[in-house]
Amino acid sequence: MTEKPAPVVALDGVEKSFGAVRALAGVDLAVGAGQCVGLVGHNGAGKSTLMNVLAGTMAPDSGAIAIAGDDLTRGYSVAAAQARGIRCVFQELSLCPNLTVAENARIMHASLSGFGWRRRAGKLIGEKLDEIFPDHGMSPDDIVGDLAIGRRQMIEVARAFSETDTPVRLVILDEPTSSLDSHVADQLLQFVRRFVGGGGSCILISHLLGEILDYSDQIVVMRDGKVVDKRPAADFTRDALVGAMGSVAEHGEETVDGAGPGRRSQDVVVRALSADGAAAVAAHRGEIIGLAGLAGHGQTELLMRLFDAAGVERGETVVHGPVALVPGDRQSDGIFPLWSIARNISVRSLRTMLRRLLVEASAERDLAEEWKKRIGIRTPDVDNPILSLSGGNQQKVLFARALGSDAEIILMDDPMRGVDVGTKREVYRLIRDEAEKGRTFVWYTTEMDELKHCEHVYVFRNGKVVAELSRSELTEEKVLQSSFEAVEAA
Repeated sequence: MTEKPAPVVALDGVEKSFGAVRALAGVDLAVGAGQCVGLVGHNGAGKSTLMNVLAGTMAPDSGAIAIAGDDLTRGYSVAAAQARGIRCVFQELSLCPNLTVAENARIMHASLSGFGWRRRAGKLIGEKLDEIFPDHGMSPDDIVGDLAIGRRQMIEVARAFSETDTPVRLVILDEPTSSLDSHVADQLLQFVRRFVGGGGSCILISHLLGEILDYSDQIVVMRDGKVVDKRPAADFTRDALVGAMGSVAEHGEETVDGAGPGRRSQDVVVRALSADGAAAVAAHRGEIIGLAGLAGHGQTELLMRLFDAAGVERGETVVHGPVALVPGDRQSDGIFPLWSIARNISVRSLRTMLRRLLVEASAERDLAEEWKKRIGIRTPDVDNPILSLSGGNQQKVLFARALGSDAEIILMDDPMRGVDVGTKREVYRLIRDEAEKGRTFVWYTTEMDELKHCEHVYVFRNGKVVAELSRSELTEEKVLQSSFEAVEAA
């Protein structure tokens, strides 16, 4: 009888604690060659911690790590993982913003040395970008820090799949499509299936359950640091998967029905022309306005213009009322990494907590505790450092900061990166409730289900508004068609 080949990776009884918080409680995980394993669970379930252990960036407290049948537990590291063909695309991107695309590729490939290494590195990363993301529009000489987060995500992915002296055996993809529009995300997921079909292996972490169900061979569900379910993807339905995670299901129908009523006021509180000056984006008090289209086509730039114009009138950009921003790139634009959870929540509201020119500590803590409960931030103590939280819980802090402030206009720049299904639904409900009270939301999102919460959606292409769709007119086909074809704005 032919002996069954050893898994590409096998984790056995892995445990990891951070002080009193037990992140991993005896986790077993195996991935075979030619297999894509979908890993799901709520924020704080232990997924990213487990992947950090596998990538060698974090040592487990106990348990075993085997690669292709070899026990590498003692002395396992990033170098050991890389030498065995284990790569990771982390949820928090690891590129160096001051370097070019080619120079970032060189960091992962030590063999690219000597005369002409920069040209070879540029060729390597350029060819992989072309393979995964045709028509990506980037140059190896581009400075990474000048690129939008979606393009940085594409570079991180291409770098992980590129090969020099070591074959790529397994790639960990931690929320790889969270910053990508639907077209680019589909390009990536189609490539993943080609990679797996050729004998490679992937671990796919995503809060978009459709991606997990459609592109995984096996699904592993984690909850509270443990594996609570594991079976072939074909054996799961969406409801069964969400039930295993311990959350209410995410239904598109509920999303549509749950959206608030139409326009509530005749007061225009936001107005701005698109880049060509031909079409205006306008929001009335109490409205939820969506910005759609392919990533990098002017949506974020519009939000920044609105943020800068808060309370003043700058030409054709008008913003009546205080503004708060919920960024999607939390590491660069959102969190203060050296501060506590409480201070990160309260920083937008500190002037309301002044007593004799000093911040009242009890008021700051009360605000943080209130939003910890309202939005479900998973921490035993709001005085803990913000970096003690998982990525999704850090994003909850940014929502709490904006919604807990006095801002009348909330700008959201594709803010649901790494946020679990249950929390998304709670945030959607909070947004609708706050809109009913008169708050205005301008929401850029790459997810079709989120656009269905909006009264009106403006579709962008090359910095211009090319279509305006009411909720009753909104379909994925119309958004995609407008994104790729120049049509007159409605």
